[in-house]
Amino acid sequence: MLLKDKVMVITGGLGVLGQGVARIAQREGARVILLDIIDAPDGAVGEPMRVDLLSESSLAGCFEQIGEFHILANIAGGFDMGPTVYTTEDEQWDAMFAINVTTLRRTLKAAVPYLLEQGRGSIINVGAAAAARGVANLSSYLAAKSTVMRLTEALSEEVKAQGINVNAVLPSVIDTPRNRADMPSADFGHWVAPEDLGDVICFLGSERARAIHGALVPVTGLS
Repeated sequence: MLLKDKVMVITGGLGVLGQGVARIAQREGARVILLDIIDAPDGAVGEPMRVDLLSESSLAGCFEQIGEFHILANIAGGFDMGPTVYTTEDEQWDAMFAINVTTLRRTLKAAVPYLLEQGRGSIINVGAAAAARGVANLSSYLAAKSTVMRLTEALSEEVKAQGINVNAVLPSVIDTPRNRADMPSADFGHWVAPEDLGDVICFLGSERARAIHGALVPVTGLS
């Protein structure tokens, strides 16, 4: 098993993608801790911890309680279509950066010191394949995910010599109930299943990926 005896912390762990990753991580032998602000539904895979990812104090207390861990999967994030660049209001721009970037930055601030003290660990972030270039009516979302990708590369350069691997996956459309409802005429078979993304994330969190630093890995299915 790739993650035998490892502890994986997943932000946004009670969402569809977070649960997909949790199922694969548990299958690969990891103990899974789920950080989320929502209540755990019946049958959730992993150990839920209620935390506000926008609150530094909430996160600090959370990681103090967790103690030793080995893998941090930053799954928390969100998507929203937007208007044109020139009609985008501050509210939408700020919302996309809060849920995708600020949650990540504050989680890293709380978590990275623990990994540095341990001298080993893996961090996997979630960017977006679409953020490789501009796309009409997606400016706020793509700007936020581009920032996640640059933060991934920068952090990797800062901590790789201390034994910490930092990488990101870049999914295309993920097969979730919301995306199916929003795009009912799409070919769902071309999308990325949460568990398929989980396979890649768990590999990047394993010792087999110890030589991979700052990679932005496309996970795009057939799209």
